[in-house]
Amino acid sequence: MKSKQRGTSTSAASGIDPSPEPLGKNIQITDDYLAVTLKDGRIISTPLEWYPRLHRAKPADRGVWEWDGDGIGIHWPLLDEDLSIAGMLRGVPSMEYKRQQRRLAESAV
Repeated sequence: MKSKQRGTSTSAASGIDPSPEPLGKNIQITDDYLAVTLKDGRIISTPLEWYPRLHRAKPADRGVWEWDGDGIGIHWPLLDEDLSIAGMLRGVPSMEYKRQQRRLAESAV
């Protein structure tokens, strides 16, 4: 007789998503970083230089933001900037930042 495996699988292959989509609750922006408090209590922080539009913007313009959806992302209407919470959690800088880094690397050669 075969024994059944005990417990519940939490892998994506099981078809069950063990955690809900991370949602933002609050943000804090300094000259150096963007920190987001998530609804589940975690705080994530990324370097502000990863988002050149935010980094170059005046603090007053950075302060004008709104949630996308129920907190799945952040939108800055005055700066035409949108960031996803999921992307921040994965450590994904903006495409603009990646292009800048590529140009710097190419010019250093």
